[in-house]
Amino acid sequence: MVRKFLDFFDRELSGLHQAAFFLALSAVGSKVLALLRDRFLASTFGAGKTLDVYYASFVIPDYLYAFLLFVVSASALIPIFLEKTSQSSEEGRAFLNEVLTVFFIITIVCVVILFFLIPYLTPFIAPGFSPAEQNNVINLSRILLLSPLLLGLSNLISSVIQSLRRFFIYALAPIFYNIGIILGVLVFYRFWGLKGVIAGVVVGAFLHFFIQVPTLLKSNFLPKFTFKIRIPEIKKIIKLSFPRSLGLTLNQLVMTVITAIASLLGPGSIAVFNLAVNLQNIPLTVIGMSYGVAAFPTLAQYHIRNEKEKFLEHVIIAARHIIFWSFPVMVLFIVLRAQIVRVILGAGKFTWADTRLTAASLAILSLAIVAQGLMFLFVRAFYAAGRTKTPLLINFISSAFVIAGSFIFLWIFKNFESARFFFANLLRVGDMAGVEMLVLPFIFSLGTILNTFFLWIFFQKDFGKIGVILKKTLIDILRASLALGITAYAFLAVFARVFNTRTFAGIFFQGFFAGLLGIAVAILVLIFLKNSELAENFSFLRRKFWKQTLIVAPEPEKL
Repeated sequence: MVRKFLDFFDRELSGLHQAAFFLALSAVGSKVLALLRDRFLASTFGAGKTLDVYYASFVIPDYLYAFLLFVVSASALIPIFLEKTSQSSEEGRAFLNEVLTVFFIITIVCVVILFFLIPYLTPFIAPGFSPAEQNNVINLSRILLLSPLLLGLSNLISSVIQSLRRFFIYALAPIFYNIGIILGVLVFYRFWGLKGVIAGVVVGAFLHFFIQVPTLLKSNFLPKFTFKIRIPEIKKIIKLSFPRSLGLTLNQLVMTVITAIASLLGPGSIAVFNLAVNLQNIPLTVIGMSYGVAAFPTLAQYHIRNEKEKFLEHVIIAARHIIFWSFPVMVLFIVLRAQIVRVILGAGKFTWADTRLTAASLAILSLAIVAQGLMFLFVRAFYAAGRTKTPLLINFISSAFVIAGSFIFLWIFKNFESARFFFANLLRVGDMAGVEMLVLPFIFSLGTILNTFFLWIFFQKDFGKIGVILKKTLIDILRASLALGITAYAFLAVFARVFNTRTFAGIFFQGFFAGLLGIAVAILVLIFLKNSELAENFSFLRRKFWKQTLIVAPEPEKL
């Protein structure tokens, strides 16, 4: 019985939709826990200085994690690992042993150096904090230095698991990560304060790593330390990983600038931005990343076999479905922003003012939901093909745009009252203090859209045209999304008279039924337009839920 249970979680998932659908379901589970995590954080601390300190403490450890991806980037490891295992299993194991050894040595050295450098770096990260608040950031950041080590090891393991298409365990890891953080908020915080919350993050990182170990043991690919390091092999990884790691470092630089600016704008600005980003990231995780992760191993194999037409076709299929799911979600997030924020975060010390500012930030960030999903897919496609320089260059341009734009737009916002008045009143926060922080999500979204635009252009230049093929999908889903938005917005006013929106249940049901009716109208529009993506998804759901066991491949694991 136990063996059958374990085998269920250790099966191989074949097929883009099957793997993507399961990853999406698992991502929903992970995100539910992430939402609970944010709700506990928001209700415990509110959008104030304490939560600002919490989020600022992640900046330096996040830099370290981005740097460590020079060695353990999944986008680089998977193609090389597939190449090695195509030669022999021994080659694959030797390769993993070398990666583990080099990664561990580099990480320990970096952790020791950063432990002593953090006090000198913190004033640049949070210049608006008081000395006591900066001291808290220093102490918490030092504890968090353990997380990049654990998550880096987990990333190495998950690269193998993805290569073997064991998506069950891979998808469970983030769930356990969030469980650790929730334990920190609910349990450890009572004993150790904010340090307890950070300890929960470290526990979550350990669980993220540990849950994947049994599957790797069973596959006989668990890496070990070795004294035999082939320098050319490590150089090959670094060469492929360099653009990805540098790209993430650029992203982290953007977040550092945003954090530094937000620390100067008033209490809670860092917290509001991060809470809104976490909410907006749900569609990216559930939709964009699910299809991108599921498509990547197959894309890498097509590239190795030089099957260019299949490579392009696979990207087009994933892009069609990312567009299909993302546009309606984008519209729902914009229309139902206040309901989403209040239901998820509105408890305890998280006030109505916090809700309004976070909802406005969420609406702005949601403009980039479709772009984010496609951006993730295009980047994975470039990496599967070994063309890592293009995404890096585009990321550099968009990062520079966001950094420069943050200062420029903030200056405009402060010096031109008409611009501030228009922007704030458009989002219905004109009567609030601290609305200047909305510049940060605005420029962040613009940078994401710019990044995706250039990736689209260069992808077509390098791999083939996709715009014409996606035109029908875009037109259909734009029409359906417009109908969805109008319907949901209209029924918000209707249900405001039916439910007491001053209660949790009232605002939940107001948003739920308005969104549900909007979705129903969108589906009717798609049926009328004879949309192929809708038909494909209905067909898939019928097969998986009514004719077969849920997304379990027919064949057992193969070594």
